[in-house]
Amino acid sequence: MRLRSIRSRTLVLVLGVLCIALTLISWRSYSDARHEIEELFDAYLAHAARLLEGMVGGDLSPATRLALQEALDAALQGGHGVGESAAPLDGHRYETKLAFLVLDNRGQPLLRSASAPPALLERLLEQLPDYGAGPASGEREPLSVLAPQLIGYHTLHVGENYWRVFLRQDVVDRHWILVAEREDVRGELVGSITLRSLLPDLIGLPLLALLVWSAIGLGLRPLEQVVRLIKARDAENLAPLTLAPLPQELEPMVAALNRLLQQVTSVLEREKRFLADAAHELRTPLAVLRIHAQNALEAPEAADRAAALQQLKGGVDRATRVVTQMLTLARLAPDALQVAMAELDLARYVREELAELIPLALEREQELVLDYDETADYRLVADAPSLGTLLQNLVGNAVQYTPLGGQIAVRLLAETPRVGLRIADSGPGVPAEQREQLFRRFYRQGAGQGAGLGLSIVQRIVELHGGEILLDKAALGGLEVTVWLPRKQPAAVARQAVAH
Repeated sequence: MRLRSIRSRTLVLVLGVLCIALTLISWRSYSDARHEIEELFDAYLAHAARLLEGMVGGDLSPATRLALQEALDAALQGGHGVGESAAPLDGHRYETKLAFLVLDNRGQPLLRSASAPPALLERLLEQLPDYGAGPASGEREPLSVLAPQLIGYHTLHVGENYWRVFLRQDVVDRHWILVAEREDVRGELVGSITLRSLLPDLIGLPLLALLVWSAIGLGLRPLEQVVRLIKARDAENLAPLTLAPLPQELEPMVAALNRLLQQVTSVLEREKRFLADAAHELRTPLAVLRIHAQNALEAPEAADRAAALQQLKGGVDRATRVVTQMLTLARLAPDALQVAMAELDLARYVREELAELIPLALEREQELVLDYDETADYRLVADAPSLGTLLQNLVGNAVQYTPLGGQIAVRLLAETPRVGLRIADSGPGVPAEQREQLFRRFYRQGAGQGAGLGLSIVQRIVELHGGEILLDKAALGGLEVTVWLPRKQPAAVARQAVAH
């Protein structure tokens, strides 16, 4: 099941890491404890062997050995005498798991504890590869022959238990001291220590989970505040989110939300502006279309009806141009434009575009000419569709404002860092003091049929390419528009195009 809650996911991860860490630490502690306990018990076995060696020094006569054995039995059985009538003494449950033997050099027991397994020495000798009986007598070899292999620690499996054995040789008295301890004594002790070490962790883990859950909730409180703030907002409230102090981890998210809100606000404002412009510009053409349609319906004569329909057709064409220009300007808005800069041969591109615009000039009996140096280099990096829109608007304006039979000249200019496009016409021209106003939206010079958006569109395209546009009086008598575009786009312009 997928954890959709950040708190739950974090809690599972934290507790998982803690469990793994505690398991590794516990295993390490268990290994270290077992090693240290084994060292301690091995030292105890060696110490006990030395004590027995000191107690059993010299030759032991049978009477002395019997008396010493009875004394040891009485002490180990917990009474002041030997036998069933001995009074028990409070001891420890591990006492019966400890044993010792005092052996002569032939392995015959001189002294032994009641808890010592009978076959302890035999099992030890069976593990020695060099052990064997005497060939003639069948007696056991002297233990001193096997001293290098016998002296020290051994682990033996006798019956159902494992025994840890320490064997020491008394060189002076030629005795052997064997002290043994059952392995389960050590295992129980290590298990008890480990359990006592892990028990607080196991008991405290649920409490730790609760504390971690509360701590995570406290850490996520700023995120919950952001969620509550967004939920409590009105749908029309697009103001940036303001939270202070803001955690460092939430700053990118809140900044991204604020950028998104700004973009939405910009889009809404652009749409409102577009609707307002459309309502402003289409109100008059639509009213005129209605009048022409009404005149066509009420015309008594076929000629009057045809004239009204022709006027209606012209009004539809004008409304179409207005809508087209407004949509083009909306597409060129900074937050709506998507441009693709690529290398372009301006001479070839302009020649192909003018071939489609020639019918507009021929319809008005105008002469449209293209002049450029065929040996010059007109290559540049630009967005081809945008340049097509620029050329259509400039040539379209020239065709519209040039009288019947006029002339329109298009010329290409090539310089080292830039390429130029100059369009001149033989129309009435524009006074110098009014030329700057031509770039204002919905400004129309004279009785043109456009929406006053052509040069606004051209100016926006030139800005996107990092160029400049100049207006001047043409040698043909009308207006001359010169557009200069850089051959390579500056880095800032390229970043702006990518961002949009």
